[in-house]
Amino acid sequence: MKDAAPQVIRLADYAPPAWLVDEVSLIFRLDPAATRVQSRISFRANPAAPGHHDLWLDGENLKLLSARINGEARSVTPGPEGLRIPATELPEGQFLWEAEVEIAPEGNTALEGLYMSRGMYCTQCEAEGFRKITFYPDRPDVMATFRVRIESELPVLLSNGNPTAQGAGWAEWHDPWPKPAYLFALVAGDLVAQSNRFTTVSGTEVALNIWVRPGDENKCAYAMDALIRSMRWDEEVYGREYDLDVFNIVAVDDFNMGAMENKGLNIFNSRYVLASPETATDQDYENIERIIAHEYFHNWTGNRITCRDWFQLCLKEGLTVYRDQQFTGDMRSHAVKRIEDVLTLRARQFREDNGPLAHNVRPETYVEINNFYTATVYEKGAELIGMLRRLVGDDAYRAALRLYFERHDGQACTIEDWIRVFEDTTHRDLSQFKRWYSQAGTPRVMVEDSWADGTYVLRLHQSVPATPGQPLKEPLVIPVAVGLLGQDGRELQPTVVLELSEPVQEFRFEGLPQRPVPSILRGFSAPVILQRDQTSAERAVLLAHDTDPFNRWEAGRSLARDVLLAMIARDEAPSTAFLEGLGSLLRDPALDPAFIALALRLPSEDDLAQALHEAGEVPDPARIHDMRRKLTHLRAEHLAEDLHRIHDAMASTGAYDPAADQAGRRALRNAALAGLTHLDQGARASRQFATADNMTEQLGALSALLEIGAGADELAAFYDQWRGDRLVLDKWFGLQVMFAAPDAAAETAAGLAAHPDFDWKNPNRFRAVIGGLSANAAGFHHASGAGYRFVADWLIRLDPLNPQTAARMSTAFETWQRYDPGRQALIRAELERMRSAPTLSRDLGEMVGRMLG
Repeated sequence: MKDAAPQVIRLADYAPPAWLVDEVSLIFRLDPAATRVQSRISFRANPAAPGHHDLWLDGENLKLLSARINGEARSVTPGPEGLRIPATELPEGQFLWEAEVEIAPEGNTALEGLYMSRGMYCTQCEAEGFRKITFYPDRPDVMATFRVRIESELPVLLSNGNPTAQGAGWAEWHDPWPKPAYLFALVAGDLVAQSNRFTTVSGTEVALNIWVRPGDENKCAYAMDALIRSMRWDEEVYGREYDLDVFNIVAVDDFNMGAMENKGLNIFNSRYVLASPETATDQDYENIERIIAHEYFHNWTGNRITCRDWFQLCLKEGLTVYRDQQFTGDMRSHAVKRIEDVLTLRARQFREDNGPLAHNVRPETYVEINNFYTATVYEKGAELIGMLRRLVGDDAYRAALRLYFERHDGQACTIEDWIRVFEDTTHRDLSQFKRWYSQAGTPRVMVEDSWADGTYVLRLHQSVPATPGQPLKEPLVIPVAVGLLGQDGRELQPTVVLELSEPVQEFRFEGLPQRPVPSILRGFSAPVILQRDQTSAERAVLLAHDTDPFNRWEAGRSLARDVLLAMIARDEAPSTAFLEGLGSLLRDPALDPAFIALALRLPSEDDLAQALHEAGEVPDPARIHDMRRKLTHLRAEHLAEDLHRIHDAMASTGAYDPAADQAGRRALRNAALAGLTHLDQGARASRQFATADNMTEQLGALSALLEIGAGADELAAFYDQWRGDRLVLDKWFGLQVMFAAPDAAAETAAGLAAHPDFDWKNPNRFRAVIGGLSANAAGFHHASGAGYRFVADWLIRLDPLNPQTAARMSTAFETWQRYDPGRQALIRAELERMRSAPTLSRDLGEMVGRMLG
């Protein structure tokens, strides 16, 4: 367990490392209970830190067996977090440190450092896991080349870089590119590979391998295809070529995150590699494509150029998320991808920004760095890249990226380095834009407009609410993309990007033939909350005619939200205009089915709770759930004929294909089925379940049945069919909790937690049940408090074994202050109970402390 009252790390205290590392040599003699790690590390004094300094080496849970400096044995007593060699005992200039330690991978339940997953050795070193392998200056600005020898009887022995030699029971690897320790990786196990080759733009042939457990090799084809497309795309769009002889991916069952970009040896959660039409949904396929691309793109934006310190995490993650978003848009649909990204941003990052866990895109302090792998760093960080591109233009963006790669290859960089390449390329002062990195909170842009004598005036006001530790905010540079439509839907003004940089600014459009309908924030050009009194008639024009697909979708989304809020507040019936607007979308043959499916998706219960909170109301989760369900039924009744037609028309013909066109048709078919199930008590859904030849349609049918409280027979059949597939069984666990009735959700989760197939030490299975309950808003927030108690019980139980996963899942409680006093008291009691747990980790302790304030 880590110190319960740990040190706060501050960006302002950054100092360069006193000692740099030129080369690391490691020998691993693998054993589940007693792995030996020998290290030879060449140190030299850092000219940027003049003077003769002590040597500090990070190290946790290591048994030190021997230590030498320049071949001379040293007697060293490590502390709980590392060891220090006084400067007086160190040679000046440079020296060789050698050590041997012993570690126990099979007992490493935190899944950081070197651990075991069902007999396989694997590593996870980001952010600070390498210190659990050997003593080392475990910080990202210490970069070195690595040579690794692995000794084990297991047949497959992998590490970073290129293989250099191998024999019976051993293998050696060399990574010629300097890297920080967080990118170190090792895998050893009984594995098989699906292999291919890729020829780079310069003619170099690269061996590609995806390593999986025997029996899973027939589920790797799509991951391999996604990898090859990612490599080609990065060459064509960013000019980035791969730089080793081999690229390896390994699928691991027990993994805290989605994947890890270790140089040349990416380690993936199995759910983001393994797929077949029978076992994976279209969303699974898209996630595999996206995450394969994301981790590959890190080869340059994260590996070749890394971050100087962990406060700069958004430098590699924000840019790489933006790159994977571009890639997915190119592979599928930019319009649909943009809507999906904004849905994710609003559901996760806006929620984070508007609560006790709000923090800067580049934080200024942290206690546990694992707690800052957040939506703000990733998703909002990506939005900042997109805004910068909109402000400087496509050509300047490309020129700046070329300069970034040329100037900083092989370096550990900062946000200042990133901004400077844009300033040097465009000769533009971006100091005000840089405030986006240092100010937490979601900006509000309030819109007023006026019309007279052919001139339309937009008056924009910007503000950012106070966030923890930041009561006052300064104006930001906000790109606001605007177009103007006539009352007949004809576009009067194509998209123009307005730069809002003052607290209040006016923008004039002259020579217009009529008062326009404004289409504001096209493409969601900035991560802000737009506040404008917009009439239903204006929204109807945008929904029917806007040339910007995002704002067309947004108009329908806003109508649905207003309808639901009126139903919640006054039990008001949905307007015919709203229902007919949806009908017009369903009947438009020119629209992408994936777009229509998104347009049919109602705002989530959490979205509605936040909207009520923003309006000064206290949300009632039970009331929100009931009204959302009621609208689903009323909408289905009104659109029944269209839904029947669509469900029939979107039926598959031919072999399954995960590509965007077929996936969009299946998404729309399942959306239609979800509505129809409310009308026929599941008859059509039962037929689809019985005849489905792919997981997307089978799971869509089962979800529709569970949503109306039916599907017991189908649920049992699903388990019988898939009980041997661990990833599909995660879906079986999760669906039952997410669709459980609010008054039975905690009981359902408890029953599943007692199921013999529930492995609470496996992060995927734990997230399926405990995370499934927190995703069931009405169930989690049931007035009895049973949901709160259940989740807190399990977080307290998991925390001593896997603090990283426990801390991340504690965000279920982050919105507690928006609810009524009774629920607030119940949640506070659970947060206090977690805080007082005798085994509280630094990870969970920091999160609970921030939520309690």
